[in-house]
Amino acid sequence: MDILRFAYQHPSLQPTDLDIICDAHTRADVAKGEFLLQKDQVANEYYVVESGLVRTYVYDFEGNEITTGFMGNQEVVIEVASIFHHVPTQEYMQCLTDCVLWKIDFGTFQDLFDQIPAFREWGRAWMAFELYRSKMRATEMITETAAKRYLRLIQEKPQIIQQAPLKYIASYLGVTDSSLSRIRKEITQS
Repeated sequence: MDILRFAYQHPSLQPTDLDIICDAHTRADVAKGEFLLQKDQVANEYYVVESGLVRTYVYDFEGNEITTGFMGNQEVVIEVASIFHHVPTQEYMQCLTDCVLWKIDFGTFQDLFDQIPAFREWGRAWMAFELYRSKMRATEMITETAAKRYLRLIQEKPQIIQQAPLKYIASYLGVTDSSLSRIRKEITQS
């Protein structure tokens, strides 16, 4: 359960708070290829990744599969709009590898949020950071070259490079498979 203590670290959370939060999670061993959530379902839980890699994706208006995110070790896997607003999702969440996840259902999460004020502080901090990351990603997709985005991914998220198929990485970076192959070749030659 050290993974949960890592995921929920916040200066306001006391060890007893963390014990309660960690005990509210259940382990889920999920096989490669299995879905955690599919389009039109309503999310009722979220996960913390102990090991493995999860991909989120959507289909664009032409039916192309577009990778929207990767969540790896020590990260939270959540479809925020669906779980908090109880609306059907547009995204798919699929395990790219065998995964060990720690799951908590929304009702239990809400109860803990009401019972532990420091947990609310953690939630606000986590959400603010995720909004920041989302804004940075959107800005980088517009202002940076694909090569620079790929280099950033190598540096910041090597797990993705090691475990995700190239076609998903290319989609996530907003390039074709052949463009990513060219970028990779140029990087290794320089």
